[in-house]
Amino acid sequence: MVLRVDLGVSELAATRFAISPLSETVSGLQQLSGLDRNPLNLRWLRWATDELARRPIDLSRTLPLIVNDRPSWPEFLVPAPLDAGSSIDDDLTALRKTTAHQVRASLQRVFDAELPDAAATLAAQPREGLHVIAAELRHAYDRLIAPYWSRIRAVLDTDVIYRAKQLAAGGAVKLFADLHPDLRWCDGRLVLEEKRWRTERVVNRGPGGLVLMPVVLGPPHVMIKKSTSTQTTVRYPARGIGALWTAGTQPPAGSTVRLLGRVRAELLEALRSPATTTDLARALGVTPSAVSQHLGVLRDSGLVARERCGRNVLYMTTALGASVCGTPIHRSP
Repeated sequence: MVLRVDLGVSELAATRFAISPLSETVSGLQQLSGLDRNPLNLRWLRWATDELARRPIDLSRTLPLIVNDRPSWPEFLVPAPLDAGSSIDDDLTALRKTTAHQVRASLQRVFDAELPDAAATLAAQPREGLHVIAAELRHAYDRLIAPYWSRIRAVLDTDVIYRAKQLAAGGAVKLFADLHPDLRWCDGRLVLEEKRWRTERVVNRGPGGLVLMPVVLGPPHVMIKKSTSTQTTVRYPARGIGALWTAGTQPPAGSTVRLLGRVRAELLEALRSPATTTDLARALGVTPSAVSQHLGVLRDSGLVARERCGRNVLYMTTALGASVCGTPIHRSP
């Protein structure tokens, strides 16, 4: 019933946040295959299902590894990102660098001695097999993730900003207590209480601290690697997923339009999910300069806030802005 990770002070000091397009790709494919579906992603699931029905993707080498009757899947398919802002190319480069020994050891842990066909083929020729799998995953990212990546990335960035504030305000105890209801840190251990685990299990933690990774297209529970050749990742549901797929899909209320004007009302509605100026201009069909002017008015009125994340500036609706829209902001997973 409990999964434990030894996490002392030195490991906590090395713990960091990261975002992974490859993580979203693998999780999205698993969701599409029916594994631990998150109802908050239903709108994306319907779109992606129709997209694949229209033009299927060849995932013959990848899908059997991540969708099967085993309780886990090969950990090297989502390596720990080397920095906070990894691109899909960075992730796939790390995947292709997995050694033959690491590939075979991971496959044996997941599938035991009798490997199914896809796993046996990969074990026989790891280098060539990883290049084929990387190509399949890149195709899946381009078709299913890339069209929404800027909005997904904005939600992930906003989650990391929020978590950093939690860490600054209350340390590791507050950070992990707020990360997910099933997760807590105490006495030098990170503890995950899950109904899926029938007995207590101890994670064979990788070198250094943990890599905390918010996920949009994933299940509603926390995912911790139980054995890994890189840093141990803790993948958890990002905040604001529900608003991501609903923002901008419905016209703003008439009263909001009368109060703010059509464009500002549409901006306020769209910003129930965080976005950049470029995202908003593309979504609403107006120029970035016009968006900036309207955002300035909304910020001065206390309806919109902004946060800088790296080179990007993310805008989001405040609690006051949400009340003007007539819809509460999604505040927790």
